[in-house]
Amino acid sequence: MDLRIGVVLNSSAGSAGDLRLRNRIRELLSVDGRGLEFTLISRGADLRAAVDRSLQRGCNVLVAAGGDGTVSGLASLLINTGTILGVLPVGTLNHFARDLGIPSDLEGACKVILAGHSTRVDTGKVNDRFFINNSSLGLYPSIVRRRERWEKTGTSRLLAFAAATVFALRRYPFLDVSVKADGQEIIRRSPFVFVGNNRYEVEGLRLGRRSTLNGGSLTLYIANRTGRLGLLRIALSALFRRLKQNRDFGIVSGRELLIHTRRKRVAVALDGEVVHMAPPLRYSIQPAALRVMVPA
Repeated sequence: MDLRIGVVLNSSAGSAGDLRLRNRIRELLSVDGRGLEFTLISRGADLRAAVDRSLQRGCNVLVAAGGDGTVSGLASLLINTGTILGVLPVGTLNHFARDLGIPSDLEGACKVILAGHSTRVDTGKVNDRFFINNSSLGLYPSIVRRRERWEKTGTSRLLAFAAATVFALRRYPFLDVSVKADGQEIIRRSPFVFVGNNRYEVEGLRLGRRSTLNGGSLTLYIANRTGRLGLLRIALSALFRRLKQNRDFGIVSGRELLIHTRRKRVAVALDGEVVHMAPPLRYSIQPAALRVMVPA
């Protein structure tokens, strides 16, 4: 295909702000000597303007250079359009690229884009927001919000995450939820609820990975153990890859999920970004909604 590539690079994602990296991306992705439409962003508000500018200049492939947050933000603007998403996994977390089999090294990832092979993958949606990996309620959004506050004070990401986790566990935000999916209903008091775009492996060496992103289904995981010791046991089981369905958590799959909670507003994590929504939360799978460059 005739590639007309625009690159959206998150200048705060891992090493993405390094000038040498930008020059290397230009070198690797320039097609037939043509320059790239290259945009640096540092805030989510910059993203829409960057996409509009690239499309106005004729780009048919928009490349997200950053971590999962950058990729998710760009993907949400390309869903159900004819524009193809490319991914350069140069951020802190790169789960979407990993699950698609995109090489973690920059040269390999650029070769995937230039080869021009694309496929369609599913995306998730909750109310009016999209996600490419997962969405969660309860403990994790609480950790993310606290971590971000401490990072703004100059605390390192790792230390901020550890401190935020300890703080969240002390407060231990329970959720009383009712989940309906495909005729099933689960009513539970739980520290966390996790909804994946397709199915995440929960046992063995592939723990936390997805074998497909076009299975056409959401998968919900909800913790069975509500006490701190129970949650610690789940964490240790995950660390040693010994999680067990039914004992540690329940699983529900479906094309649509409806989550009720008595709270007027609830913090919802979407690919690591925390937003506040008014229940009920209506989750749905968007089959084959996103076209993305992948290895042949």
